[in-house]
Amino acid sequence: MLMCCMSLKRALNAPSSRETNGEDIRALVVTAHPDDECMFFAPTIIRLIELNATVHLLCLSEGNYYNQGAQRKKELLNSCAVLGIPASRIIIINHKKLPDDPKAEWSVSLVSSEILKHIRAHSINMVLTFDGSGVSGHANHIAIYNAVRHLASTGEVPNDCTLLSLVTVGLLRKYISFLDVPLSWFLPSCVCCIIGSKPYKQAKAAMLCHRTQLLWFRYLYITFSRYMFINTFQTIAQGPKNLKIY
Repeated sequence: MLMCCMSLKRALNAPSSRETNGEDIRALVVTAHPDDECMFFAPTIIRLIELNATVHLLCLSEGNYYNQGAQRKKELLNSCAVLGIPASRIIIINHKKLPDDPKAEWSVSLVSSEILKHIRAHSINMVLTFDGSGVSGHANHIAIYNAVRHLASTGEVPNDCTLLSLVTVGLLRKYISFLDVPLSWFLPSCVCCIIGSKPYKQAKAAMLCHRTQLLWFRYLYITFSRYMFINTFQTIAQGPKNLKIY
């Protein structure tokens, strides 16, 4: 199954003359930890790369909660290689004020400045990240959404850049695997990405690169989570440009 390139072009407000590919898409996937890219965004990454889009990944921590940061960084690079993102398009932040910690309050200004820096450096026209519930409720995930929403409200994001948040679904839908396809397809969303068995095996192989994270419940996640098959996104509305308040 597929992500409709038409819906991507509508999200970008781009002409639909090249409906069959996404060569004009320069996407930045913003995550909090190594393994987020395949646990939550694999269907989208795989499909974007199939469409010849340019995909960058910005990971805002090394995942050092259990002092495994060095190993998890290597795992992330291996996972991205499986998904199709070259190492030259991967940015991993190691900042003392951005620890991998569900109790930490990440600075909105710091996170937003990092994201904006990479949007400008790579002429990004599509940012994809978590929504306000962070899929799993992790505070670091939610902090990224808050930072992107802050950027949207300030008007600092370039005019041609679309901001998309990954929709958090309820617990039942989260763990019914591909059975969630009808609901995901027909419920309103800005972008819907659904993959079949072959891309799923690719997503699974990427997740298996994260050996430090492969506790027993991760295998259940790989098998039953709809996020291994399906991504739906909503647009983060942007505020007025060049607003000046005196």
